[in-house]
Amino acid sequence: MDDNNGDHQTKPAPRLNGFTILCALLASVTSVLLGYDIGAMSGASVLIKEDMGISSSKQEILVGVLNVFSLFGSLASGKMSDWIGRRYTIVFAAFTFFLGAVLMGLAPNFWVLLVGRMVAGIGVGCALMIAPLYTAELSPAMSRGLLTSLPEVFITFGILLGYIINYCLASLPLHLGWRLMLGLAAAPSIAIAFGVIAMPESPRWLAMKGKVAQAKKVLLKTSSSPEEAEQRLQEITTAAAMVTGGEGDFRGEGVWKELLLRPSPAVRRMLVTAIGMNFFMQASGNDAVVYYCPEVFRAAGIHNKKQLFGVNVIMGLAKTSFVLLSALYLDKFGRRPLLLLGSTGMSISLAGLGVGSLFLQKSVRKPLWAIILCVVAVCADVSFFSIGLGPITWVYSSEIFPTRMRAQGSSLAISVNRLVSGVVSMTFLTISKKITFAGMFFVLCGIMVVGTLFFYVFIPETKGKSLEELETLFEKKPKAGEHRETEMGAV
Repeated sequence: MDDNNGDHQTKPAPRLNGFTILCALLASVTSVLLGYDIGAMSGASVLIKEDMGISSSKQEILVGVLNVFSLFGSLASGKMSDWIGRRYTIVFAAFTFFLGAVLMGLAPNFWVLLVGRMVAGIGVGCALMIAPLYTAELSPAMSRGLLTSLPEVFITFGILLGYIINYCLASLPLHLGWRLMLGLAAAPSIAIAFGVIAMPESPRWLAMKGKVAQAKKVLLKTSSSPEEAEQRLQEITTAAAMVTGGEGDFRGEGVWKELLLRPSPAVRRMLVTAIGMNFFMQASGNDAVVYYCPEVFRAAGIHNKKQLFGVNVIMGLAKTSFVLLSALYLDKFGRRPLLLLGSTGMSISLAGLGVGSLFLQKSVRKPLWAIILCVVAVCADVSFFSIGLGPITWVYSSEIFPTRMRAQGSSLAISVNRLVSGVVSMTFLTISKKITFAGMFFVLCGIMVVGTLFFYVFIPETKGKSLEELETLFEKKPKAGEHRETEMGAV
C-alpha cells in the first residue's frame, strides 16, 4: 500500500502539450461556422422575412434546411474520414461551407438562398462530426474532455460573433444587411481550410493505415514525454492491429453492418447512449430558442431591432462564459455530474420561461417582471446547456465508440442530432402558433426532465480513460449504483 502511494507521489503530474492544444484549436475552429450561422441567422431571418415578404413557414424552412442537410454531411463524413483521413475531411467541410456562404451572400431570391443553406449545411454536418473526433484521437486521456469540448466553445463564440454582427449591421438597408450577415462567413472558412492543411493527421488513423512511423512522430509531438508517447503508441497499434488484422489499410468496410444489422450488446449500448444524448441535445429546443429568440421577445413586447439584437448579445455572452467554464472543469469533475447539472438547470429555466411567456400572452400591458423573467430564463437555459449537453455531447459522441467504428458510429449519432435540430427548427414557430410560446416552453421542459432521467440511467463516466480503455466500458451492463461508485473512484 505504501509502495503504491510512493509511486503516485513520484509520478509527475500530466501537463497539457502546447502543440496538441494548437491542433485542437485549429480543428475546432471549423465549428465557429455553425455558431456564426446560428447567431447571424437569428437576426437575418427577421430581415429576410421583411425584405422578401416570405411567410413564417418559409422562414422556418430557410432556418431549418441547413440542419437537415447537415444530416447528409454528418453521415457522409464518417466513411469519408476513414477513406481520405480526418484532416482532409475538415478541409472539405470548410470549403463546402465557403461555397454555401457565397451563395447566401449573393442570393438574388429565396430559392438561391435556400440552395446556399443546403450546401452550407453539408459542410456544417462534416465539421460537427470530424472536429471533435479528430481532437479526441489526438488528445491524451487526461485532457481529452477539455480539448474535445472546444468545438462547442467555438460554436458558442460563433453565435456571439453572429449576434454582434447582427447588432452592428441592423441599421443598414434591409436588402444589404442580411446578405452581409450571412455572406461574411465565407472569409473565415477559407482561412480554416488553409490552416488545417498544416495540422498533422490523427495518429489512430495513421496506425489503421499501417503508417506506424508517422503515427509515432505525431505522438511524440502531442505527448508530454517520450515515455507517454511510447505507451500511447503501443495502445494504438494494438487496437489498430485488431481492426485491420495486420494488413494496415482500413477503409471503414463493413462498419455499418456491425452498427445497425448485427451489433453486439456492448455496441448496442454505445448506440443507445450516443444517439440518446444527441437526440435530447436538440429535442431540448436550444437551437430553436437561439434561432427564434427575436421572435419570442417580439411577442413579449420588444419591437426595436437594436433592442432585440441587444438581448441576443447578452444571451451570447452568458452562453460563451459558461461553456468556457465547463470546458475547463470537464476533466476535473467528469462528464456525468456536469451533464446532470446542466440538464436539471435547463428543465427549471424552461419552466420559468414558460411561466413568463404565459403571463405576457395573457396581459395587454406587458408586465416588466415577466419580460425580465423571460430574459433571465433564456440566458439561464443557454448557460446550463453550455455547462452540460452542449460540450459533453461532442465529447461523448467522439470517444465512446471503438477504433474500428469510431468515425462512422460518431457520424450516425451526430446525424440524429442534425435531423432532430432540423425538425425542431422547422416546426418551432408553427407549433408555437398552435399552442403558444408558453406551451412550447412547457413541452421542452418536459422533454428535458425525461432527458435528465435518461442521462442518469444510461450515461457512464468516461473521465481519465484512454480511448482504448473505453472499448471495455460498455461490455457489461452497469448495475444500480455503479455510476456513483465509478465517479467516486475517479475523483
